[in-house]
Amino acid sequence: MSKEFILKTSLGNNLHVSAFGSHNLGNSPCIIFVHGFKGFKDWGFWPVLAQHFADNDYFVLTFNFSHNGIGDNLTEFTELDKFAQNTFSLEISELSELINAYLNNYFGTVLNKKIGVLGHSRGGAITLLSSLINKNISAYAVWATVAVLDRYTARQKEKWRNEGVFELMNTRTKQIMSLNTTLLDDVEKNKTGSLNIQKAVSELNKPLLITHGDQDLVVKIKEAELLYSYADKSKTKFFKVHGTGHTFDMQHPHKSSNKKFDALMDKTLQFFNNNLS
Repeated sequence: MSKEFILKTSLGNNLHVSAFGSHNLGNSPCIIFVHGFKGFKDWGFWPVLAQHFADNDYFVLTFNFSHNGIGDNLTEFTELDKFAQNTFSLEISELSELINAYLNNYFGTVLNKKIGVLGHSRGGAITLLSSLINKNISAYAVWATVAVLDRYTARQKEKWRNEGVFELMNTRTKQIMSLNTTLLDDVEKNKTGSLNIQKAVSELNKPLLITHGDQDLVVKIKEAELLYSYADKSKTKFFKVHGTGHTFDMQHPHKSSNKKFDALMDKTLQFFNNNLS
């Protein structure tokens, strides 16, 4: 069971937050889960994963970024105008504000200050980049994570700027979802600074778990290998999940788990146990 919160950010945006394992709040470490592009906190495996960690003595927070397209209806994309205006920098700032809210007792009195963060896909990149502005995370885990945010060809960028939007289809919902040039501007302005994933990983100096399905067609496993090449090998573990793809054979809505995902959960749980105990 989860407890629901709405955290208002410094920019006046709302973050819908679910807290699992409230009985663990205080003395137990906190784990924060970060969804990816076209993702949301109630998608498929996230509630399952959150409950699993709560059952293993963690206080867990899952949340929706304010501009991920999900509003008060927590399972449907009803705010495509906000989705179009989203940026990577906005998401990084919102994750940092959530971390600070936890440490400032927004969810209840905190005695254990240790925090682990797990991000999936683009959420993994946001997780890693948050280390450049927030030093309160003790351990990082990323699943199926992108190593590069500037993923667009020169031709795509030219068309994007000429038309003012970049359109893509959500294959699950069949919705056309647009991105304004604000995202492109953010990437090009900050790619050598606050959005430099290589810089974030090479300067991390914290325990890091990188996991990736070797059959991932959305984010190829070579991106995980690139992240690992940036990392301090003495603090980093790299776990390949064989025979599985971007969501590790999990679907939305959630129906059942599978052996590969269960192994991934256990690997990730053990990583945090080793580094947050």
